[in-house]
Amino acid sequence: MEFNFLLSSAQRSKTFARYSIANHPAQDKTSYKHAGFYYIGKNSANIEKLVRVFKKGYASDSIENVKIELERSLLDKGAIPEIIFCETQFELASIKRFCLFLNNHSVLSFIPIMLDTAGLTEKEVNSYKKNILADELVLLDKADEDSLYGKSVFLRKVKLRGAEEKNNRMDEKIKVKYFDNQGITKRIFDIFISAIALILLSPVFLLIILAIRLESKGPVFYISKRAGRGYRIFNFYKFRTMQVGADKFIDEYYHLNQYRDAAKGPMFFKINNDPRITKVGTFLRNTSLDELPQLINVFLGDMSLVGNRPLPLYEAATLTTDTCAQRFLAPAGITGLWQIKKRGKENMSAEERINLDIDYANKYNFMYDLWIMANTPSALLQKGNV
Repeated sequence: MEFNFLLSSAQRSKTFARYSIANHPAQDKTSYKHAGFYYIGKNSANIEKLVRVFKKGYASDSIENVKIELERSLLDKGAIPEIIFCETQFELASIKRFCLFLNNHSVLSFIPIMLDTAGLTEKEVNSYKKNILADELVLLDKADEDSLYGKSVFLRKVKLRGAEEKNNRMDEKIKVKYFDNQGITKRIFDIFISAIALILLSPVFLLIILAIRLESKGPVFYISKRAGRGYRIFNFYKFRTMQVGADKFIDEYYHLNQYRDAAKGPMFFKINNDPRITKVGTFLRNTSLDELPQLINVFLGDMSLVGNRPLPLYEAATLTTDTCAQRFLAPAGITGLWQIKKRGKENMSAEERINLDIDYANKYNFMYDLWIMANTPSALLQKGNV
């Protein structure tokens, strides 16, 4: 068995901040890799017991760190724990927020969570039963190892079934909207318009490619992973408007983020007068010419001409509550309500963006799309460099 200490200061402080425990990988029964257990707390005897039961896992003494690590593991490795155990030494409000965080997440809601009630009075245990959204309360030090594993398997099946039913309801809503007459008309219109536009605009494409090449070295197109309708991930195309490697400077410029005050909720990143943008990039953005390659996405069926903007994965991962997830019922689009009502404005909150997206998802149809397209030209020439 191997213990990999990720923070060298852990032993010096006589507590661990976070370490991983690896043995033999378990068989994966879902589309996500299983990362064993995740333990939140400091009880080394409990951790050793869980290692014997689950063979591999992770431990952390901070609830907030676990939130970050779970989302990072999901996005980078496609891996989630089989089950989460949490000590009750933390404040009840913190544990409740963590349970809500898991249950409102589209993927992490698959994971069952058990609370170790060691040290609690009967009154405190009853309070946890009433106020916490955990799946089970357990005394880890007294729990039989076989029954502990069996209970975790059972809880995981229950959680998976519930999450699948929730996702199926979303899929059904998408299918009804996509395969009705309005949806078919919308798709035919997208193919027809995008094909003609790509042919007619090919000289403009060549001029933009030449301008980008003359100003800076690097790729002409910026290709990133985006989440569209139903959280489906695809390659998103734009003309490159920033310096090569601009994504590496997000942390450096985060203090300039328009949405930094909403860091505890949905996460967006946008800077006014972004210093990473090139001179050619500024012109392309202000005239929206950088968006032209998305006509390829429209033709391929990844996007529509009108819809909600496809989001970078780190943004999409923060919009997984039942309310926010409604925005993903609509197709991803080049233009939409956000573009014609709020584009280029610095005073738009994250809540306003989400509400506009949800509004479109709830009532979009072909005639509504035509109205948005008719109002798009006036929004193309924006004043702010955002």
